[in-house]
Amino acid sequence: ERAYDAMTGAIAAAAAGGFGWRAPAAARARVSWRGVSLGAEAHILIDHAERDEADDCLAACRQEIERLESLFSLHRPDSALSRLNRDGRLDAPDADFVQLLSIAATLHEASDGAFDPSVQPLWEALARRHTGATHGAAAAADQADAHARTGFDAVRFDAAGVAFVKPQMALTLNGIAQGYITDRVADLLRVRGFRHVLVDLGEIRAVGAQGDGRTWPVRISGGDRIVSLQGRALATSATLGTTFDAAGRVGHILDPRAGGAMSTERQITVSAPTAALADGLSTALCALPQDAAPDLVRAFAGVRLEYAGA
Repeated sequence: ERAYDAMTGAIAAAAAGGFGWRAPAAARARVSWRGVSLGAEAHILIDHAERDEADDCLAACRQEIERLESLFSLHRPDSALSRLNRDGRLDAPDADFVQLLSIAATLHEASDGAFDPSVQPLWEALARRHTGATHGAAAAADQADAHARTGFDAVRFDAAGVAFVKPQMALTLNGIAQGYITDRVADLLRVRGFRHVLVDLGEIRAVGAQGDGRTWPVRISGGDRIVSLQGRALATSATLGTTFDAAGRVGHILDPRAGGAMSTERQITVSAPTAALADGLSTALCALPQDAAPDLVRAFAGVRLEYAGA
């Protein structure tokens, strides 16, 4: 049986229309959309659907993706996140921005700081170091200074505003925003009455089963293990999935507590009731010792560690 790739977000057999799917009633079909969300390949499949109705809803999904990117993208200078990082505060934030920070705060506390969106200054310092912009003692001092400006406990937020307690802080939501956007789009489809949906916006969430009643098979990248999804989400993080250095030894997933990059190759796949939770936990677990994983997983109802390895 063909399956989705849970690491890259690519649909392994979409062109062939595989996955062992059988066409339902004649008037209904599988409707799909491909695009990009926060720089990742994106794909939405609506099974057993009226095409015109599904096409209308997919247009609404694209608008929702665009709206949420305007909040969470680091690469848009006018996004809410970019304005917060530039100004040190954000007045009257969108409710989704506050909600995402609330989820991040829960994960930060539960993981004893292993999940920390405030690592953006550290990320920038490491990028300077590994691209040769800084060297030797200057690079070490730059990294130490950046680490001192991290700490999600120093971020204050509520419906009235978001503010940094420390000067020159900055956030990155890359460890959770793809999952959050996946959830919002999946919820939009569910509310509009679609019951057989797979949403892959960098992380994966299944609304119901396939139209023929079978679960959605998702292959964990780099192996043969397939996770069956129905009403659940799946996220995979890899310490060396993206790296700072050309040799591929210094990963973009950081250890917020130690103040450095991850150099040990690890890949974590988590399934959970929501994609935001799966996304954040898979990121946090990459930065934790292996023996800490069971306690963190047990802290959240309905979470399963599907894979942990190199």
